[in-house]
Amino acid sequence: MLSLSKLSKTYANGVRALRDVSLEIPNGMFGLLGPNGAGKSSLMRTIATLQDPDTGTITLDGMDLLADKRATRRLLGYLPQEFGVYPKVSAEAMLDHFAVLKGVTAKGERRDLVEALLRQVNLWDVRKRRLGGFSGGMRQRFGIAQALIGAPKLVIVDEPTAGLDPEERNRFLNLLAEIGERVVVILSTHIVADVTDLCQRMAILGQGQVLLAGEPHEAIRALDGRVWRRVIDKAELDTYRARMNILSTRLAAGRTLLHVLADERPDESFEAIAPDLEDVYFGRLRAQATLRAA
Repeated sequence: MLSLSKLSKTYANGVRALRDVSLEIPNGMFGLLGPNGAGKSSLMRTIATLQDPDTGTITLDGMDLLADKRATRRLLGYLPQEFGVYPKVSAEAMLDHFAVLKGVTAKGERRDLVEALLRQVNLWDVRKRRLGGFSGGMRQRFGIAQALIGAPKLVIVDEPTAGLDPEERNRFLNLLAEIGERVVVILSTHIVADVTDLCQRMAILGQGQVLLAGEPHEAIRALDGRVWRRVIDKAELDTYRARMNILSTRLAAGRTLLHVLADERPDESFEAIAPDLEDVYFGRLRAQATLRAA
């Protein structure tokens, strides 16, 4: 169990990135949802010991992760949003180099480890290819391979599917799901579908605060019978915003599709729909924005 207690972080420029973040994260896939600027990357960097919090604690199975950062990093696999590789080096040679940096010094052990990891992420057949020739999805799978060196107990991946085509995204998410059967995997993303498809538990972060934590399907069920839809002309949008709790808007064939949160049908032009995690997500963000504006 990964336990975060009252983590706060304010940067030198005055930005409050984290505000008393507390979460209990068991083994398995955990989704961390939030828009850009919500504090997701700040939280990931703090858990990965790349920066210190101003206050708060982080423990993994009772071990204080902030007390001994070197020991923590031996338990940790981290795939940041952007990571650099030497484009002229092969996948096999680069992974071998990373294994040395992680302390795997015995040549035979390292050879077996590199082969096992490249097979696990389905890159063994292209192990001699230069990393500069890899597609985005192949680079992400290579990133996971390096994150798994040392059999980590905690794996952190930050916005891993951004820019991937649907096939590569599915392949990558299936790989994460397999890994999550054994260890804690934190998936930080703004893509709601990634969390719906994969994560047993989740949290929504907004302006550095936890807005919701729990099981995605429980959060969705809490909106049953309360989400309504209708199509309007774009010019009518401001009128509806003034009198209804609009969760989201989307253009469809030149008109605007509304999702509205209400305990009862707003009027006969609206139809009831089954809620999804996007409705939960936008509802929490809009509630926070309304509260701050009040």
